[in-house]
Amino acid sequence: MTAISDCFNTLRQNRECALIPFITAGDPDLSTTAAALQVLDHHGADLIELGVPYSDPLADGPVIQAAATRALQQGTKLEQVLEMLQTTTQSLRSPIILFTYYNPILYRGIDKFLQRIAAAGVSGLVVPDLPLEEAEGLLKPASEIGIDLTLLVAPTSSPQRIEAIARSSQGFIYLVSVTGVTGMRNQIESRVSDLLAQVRSLTDKPIGVGFGISAPAQARQVKEWGADAAIVGSAFVKRLAEGTPEQGLQAIAEFCQTLKTAIKTPDPSTPNLPKTKN
Repeated sequence: MTAISDCFNTLRQNRECALIPFITAGDPDLSTTAAALQVLDHHGADLIELGVPYSDPLADGPVIQAAATRALQQGTKLEQVLEMLQTTTQSLRSPIILFTYYNPILYRGIDKFLQRIAAAGVSGLVVPDLPLEEAEGLLKPASEIGIDLTLLVAPTSSPQRIEAIARSSQGFIYLVSVTGVTGMRNQIESRVSDLLAQVRSLTDKPIGVGFGISAPAQARQVKEWGADAAIVGSAFVKRLAEGTPEQGLQAIAEFCQTLKTAIKTPDPSTPNLPKTKN
């Protein structure tokens, strides 16, 4: 069983929803990123998504794009990110999910890339510009090395496509709550409830909802709709970037703890769900 599957199984047994914060590596610098991973790990994160800065982040909204730009201006490279992780993940409880675009993977070579991130302690991988039709070339070798490649379901996906993505996705299924890019929004669209029910009818794999969650009430809402995880990105990135690094770290610690408190209390009316199939 992978670290991600084990984490979700434990949470399901306790009837808890996972909190998955996202931050951008290298913003404002890699030493702050390492500290941020420790802070999130100690203040309620169950898994942590770490974005590799990329020059053309098509799936990212303005907050995360700006963070990636700042990181790249600092000279942040993939290898530096992995070196930082190799010394940091050993002391983390939360599995690390690397968020990266496909071009850096192809540039390095799929097998070499997977071997390197595994050595750095990475447990999962999200590649937002990798379509299902081209995913097999990464899914199989990732599975063999123990890396979960999680695929994204869009609000516009057909039932047939959702079923195919659910069947192939590893670790969990990433349900995108909106059509468009990442970013903070005032409320979660009610259709997410129907999307969750639709995906749930097709699989017993964990489902994480992301893109747009920026407040405790929104995280609680997706939990009540049946999500296994609330994925929160821009709101963390924004807080970490404000003020000094120390102030940013304090801000994400408080925000992480508030979010986890909002989703931690189990709903007694919610039935126990089956364990994840492996």
